[in-house]
Amino acid sequence: MKTGIIKPRTLSGFMELLPKEQLIFDRIRDTLSTVYRQYGFLPLDTPILEHSEILLAKAGGETEKQIYRFSKGDTDLTMRFDLTVPLAKYVAKNYSALSFPFRRYQIGKVYRGERAQKGRFREFYQSDIDIIGDGSLALMNDAEIPSIIYDIFNRLGLTDFTIRINNRKVLTGFFSMLNLDDKAEDIMRIVDKLEKIGQDAVAKELQDIGISEEDCEKILTFISFKGTNEETIAFLNHLKAQNDVFNLGVEELTFVTNAIQAYQVPEANLQIDLTIARGLDYYTGTVYETCFNKHPEIGSICSGGRYENLAGYYTDKQLPGVGISIGLTRLFYILNEREYLRQDTLAPADVLVIPMTDDVAPSIRISNAFRKAGISTQIYFEQKKFKAKIGYADKLSIPFAIFLGEDELSEQKVALKNLSTGEQQILSLEDAIQVVTSSLSEKENQSIIDTELTSRSSL
Repeated sequence: MKTGIIKPRTLSGFMELLPKEQLIFDRIRDTLSTVYRQYGFLPLDTPILEHSEILLAKAGGETEKQIYRFSKGDTDLTMRFDLTVPLAKYVAKNYSALSFPFRRYQIGKVYRGERAQKGRFREFYQSDIDIIGDGSLALMNDAEIPSIIYDIFNRLGLTDFTIRINNRKVLTGFFSMLNLDDKAEDIMRIVDKLEKIGQDAVAKELQDIGISEEDCEKILTFISFKGTNEETIAFLNHLKAQNDVFNLGVEELTFVTNAIQAYQVPEANLQIDLTIARGLDYYTGTVYETCFNKHPEIGSICSGGRYENLAGYYTDKQLPGVGISIGLTRLFYILNEREYLRQDTLAPADVLVIPMTDDVAPSIRISNAFRKAGISTQIYFEQKKFKAKIGYADKLSIPFAIFLGEDELSEQKVALKNLSTGEQQILSLEDAIQVVTSSLSEKENQSIIDTELTSRSSL
């Protein structure tokens, strides 16, 4: 006996999209995949569930508090909380079968049991690229990463963003100058929160871990230096020769910043920022964060950096790497919430074929011809009024409709209607395919981002 209807609901922090939104999300994801492949990255997928000892080998602190961990029988399982640690396991496990440098991209869901809030999710897509070396990895790879970020955002139609770059050796070396080597990682994690909590709160947290007021002031003065990239390099060079690690960091940062110019990334989109530390302690050199200029409250939408031995828990081989991660779900949410995404560029089909007689065989034949030409095509089989059929196409933003009545069938023609302009033509099947193909090629060049809106709002 039926006891009642269960109210359909979704867990907090888990995003479900309507079909039109999902089409836009998939378009963004496809853009990222296309760019990654054009730079020679190979696709990869890894399991959502792993043995806990694998995923948590280098975890601790906040990470362990946020993970989804459970037991199934005698197996201790954890859901992946990022895509980088599974990559380290994958490379160590498949070392002998891979070609190095190994360039991989992965777009997949990760899980973090943090407090759900606006724009922050417990289940979300990350989009990662990494370049892994065998024993060594040329520093030029660190310079290529920002060019990929720049390429992706431009293809999406975003221009008002800044890729902020630093080198962890610069920070580590500077803290060493203050004789704070043993607190360097803790300082790094606190400094990384500067934009979120402000200087006063950072100073308090630094003092809470035993940093003197004088050293707090020196740290905040150092990381707060602002200038052009050239001015920042000059500022850092002025402090060189006091510490070998610091000197090496300055040399690497200078090399990477200059090398990025070869990729024609404008300085307007690239800034050396000494506050960028990246709280994760596996980063050892170059670090990146990317943000929207007029929306600092959003925080980083793309971050990453260089690591020298992330796979050290799984192999004794030295496997340095560099990579970035884009919070794809978060990026989509931000753009969608601010209504920057074009709503008229995507539809479930390019053509809706509407049979006007009881014989649907011609409609199937014509639909197949359109599909063979690379045009997505749907047949409307429902016995509804004509207005309802057209309304269905309009609601789904399907750009073209084809009507097949007795006159069209007898003449071996089709009635093709452009639902945006209202223009209707009687054409041969071949000509109709050509008209639709030409129209779609123009539409494909449209950005998924509404550039008029973003330019007015300075996103």
